[in-house]
Amino acid sequence: MPVQVGEPLSLDDVAAVAAGEPVALPPGAADRIRAARAVVEEVVASGRTVYGVTTGFGSLANVRVPPERAAELQHAIVRSHAAAVGPALSREEARAMLLLRAHVLALGHSGVRVEIVERMVEMLNRDLIPEVPEQGSLGASGDLAPLACLALPIIGRGRMLGPGDVPIPASQALAEAGLEALTLQAKEGLALVNGTQGMLAVGILAARRVANLVKAADVAAAMSIEAALGTDAPFDERLQRLRPHPGQAASARNLRRLMAGSGIVESHRDSGHLVQDGYSLRCAPQVHGATRDVLGYVENVLTVEAGSVSDNPIVLAEEGEILSGGNFHGQPVAIALDALAAATVSLASVSERRLYRLLDPATNNGLPAFLVRESGLNSGFMIAQYTAASLVSESKSLAHPASVDSITSSAGQEDHVSMGMTAARHARACVTNAGVVVAIEVLAAAQGLDLRASLEPGAGSRAALAVVREVVPFLDEDRELRPDIDAVVELVRSGRLVQAAESAVGALD
Repeated sequence: MPVQVGEPLSLDDVAAVAAGEPVALPPGAADRIRAARAVVEEVVASGRTVYGVTTGFGSLANVRVPPERAAELQHAIVRSHAAAVGPALSREEARAMLLLRAHVLALGHSGVRVEIVERMVEMLNRDLIPEVPEQGSLGASGDLAPLACLALPIIGRGRMLGPGDVPIPASQALAEAGLEALTLQAKEGLALVNGTQGMLAVGILAARRVANLVKAADVAAAMSIEAALGTDAPFDERLQRLRPHPGQAASARNLRRLMAGSGIVESHRDSGHLVQDGYSLRCAPQVHGATRDVLGYVENVLTVEAGSVSDNPIVLAEEGEILSGGNFHGQPVAIALDALAAATVSLASVSERRLYRLLDPATNNGLPAFLVRESGLNSGFMIAQYTAASLVSESKSLAHPASVDSITSSAGQEDHVSMGMTAARHARACVTNAGVVVAIEVLAAAQGLDLRASLEPGAGSRAALAVVREVVPFLDEDRELRPDIDAVVELVRSGRLVQAAESAVGALD
C-alpha cells in the first residue's frame, strides 16, 4: 500500500519512500488542502496585509506587494532563495525531503492548491527527483536554500537527478515525462521553501542507519570478546538489573544471546587468566546502551517533527485566520542530531578500542601480533587500525555541536538560527564513519576467531563469522585490505551481518 501523505507518517515510512516505495494523496488530505487554500484566496481578494502573501520576506516583511502581483512574488522567492551550494543530497535523501515537504503541505495548514501536492506525489512515484545541494541552510527560517532548490523543478527550473544521478535540466526531465511546469499562486512559493525538511530528511535516514548499527556493534563486540578470550560474566542479568538503563539492558541481552554456548568462553571460565577484561570489552553494554538511549530520544524528536507544520505563516482554516509564528525554527531537530552525532562517535570509539586490543599481543591473550602469522614479514591489520583511528578522530571534530552556533541574517530580522542542516550533515558523516569502524572491527574479530579455530564461538558470533567469510577470505599473508574492508562495510550497512546473527539467535533487541 502506498505511503499516504497527510496521514500519520513513521520514520519507517520515510525510509521506505526514500528507497523507492510509492506514495498517494488520500481524499481527506485533499479536502484539508482545499479548505486552507480558500482562506488564502479570500485574503488576497480582500486586500488584507499578510506576511508572505501580500508582503515581502524576512526583513522585507514591511514592504507591501500589490495583490495582483502575488503570483509573481511567489516565483521570485523560489528563484531568489535557490542559493544552495556544494555536493547534492543523495537520491534517497532528496526523495525523503520531497516526501516530507509534500506531507507538510498535505496537513492542510500551508494554503497551497491541491495541484502542488499532486505534482510532488507524481514526481516521487515517477522518480523525478530534484537535485538539492546540501550546503547553505541556517536552519531558520528552516532550510530555505535547499528547499528552494527542491521546489525549482515544480516551476520548470533547476535540475533533476537523471540516470546515474547525473543532473539534467528540470525542463528537459519534465518534457521527457510529458509534464508541464506549474505556475505558482499566492503563498505557494513561501510554503514550498519554509520548513525543516532538509535537516529532517538527512537526519531520519541517518537515524535509521544507527538503528541497524547499534545491533551490528553488539555483534562486533561479541566476536571481539570471544576472539580476545574475554568473559561474558559482566553481562550477567543480575548485574544489569542494578543499573536499568533500557539501552544498556538491551545490549547486554544481545551479548548474552550472541555468546551463548561459546566453547571459547567455556574454555577459560575457571582459568583465572584474567580478573577483569578491559573496559572496551567489559563495558560494551554501557557504551552501546547509551547510544541506543540517545537514538530513542532522537527518533521521538524526528517523528514529532515529521508530523508537524513548520510553515510560516500558518493557515487555520476553521478560524479563517493566517498566523505568523516560528515553527520553522530547527532547534529541536538540530539539538537531537548533534546528540546523535556524539552518541555515534562513542560507538565508533569503543569499537576502535576493541580492535586495538585484538591486535596487540599484550592484550589479545595469545593471538599473533596484528592477527597475522609471521608478524614482521606481514603487517596484518596494523594499518586497518590506523584507518579506524583516523575516522574516529575525524568524527570527534564533526561531533562539535552545530546547534550551539548562531549567526544573524536578513538584516537582523533573523537573529537566531539553529544550524540544523549542518548538524544533520555532520551526524550523517559520523554515522558513515562509525559504520566503517565497526566493519573493520568485525573483519579483525573474524580473523581472531579463525585463529582460535580449535574452539567454537557462540552461535551468534559463529553465524556472523560465516557471513564474513562469504565475502572475505582468511588473511594468510598481507594483501590489499581495502576490498576486504569495503565488503564488510557493505555487510554492516545492508544489515546482512545482523541478519546472519539473528538467523542463529533470533531477533536482536
